[in-house]
Amino acid sequence: MIAVNVKSSARTEMIDITGRIQGEIDGAGFKDGLCVLYAPHTTAAVTVNEGADPAVQSDILKELDKIIPLQDGYRHAEGNSAAHIKTSLIGPEQLIIVEDGKLVLGTWQRVFFCEFDGPRNRMLYIKLIG
Repeated sequence: MIAVNVKSSARTEMIDITGRIQGEIDGAGFKDGLCVLYAPHTTAAVTVNEGADPAVQSDILKELDKIIPLQDGYRHAEGNSAAHIKTSLIGPEQLIIVEDGKLVLGTWQRVFFCEFDGPRNRMLYIKLIG
């Protein structure tokens, strides 16, 4: 298993980690199989979506904030219930095919680490299965 640090700089953001993941695959000399990505946090997630237009990420975050507002009479004492809910909806993991040493992604797809309770230093675990 490979552990990488992801540093967020805002309360909510989508950080493109595609290059970092590909770099770890290259460094491991991994050629064919599966890449499992897992964020071991209750207020952060991992997703695959469009990376060509940054407006897509801001639109996703805007809509998540509309349906899951920061304050909504939540009972969780820590005050970050919205982040927990968003993480449950997006999910802390992704499974991506690796072929010929490359992540198999669509033309516009990128891998994003989703921060919902930042800024923070986070961990992302990568498991390569051949």
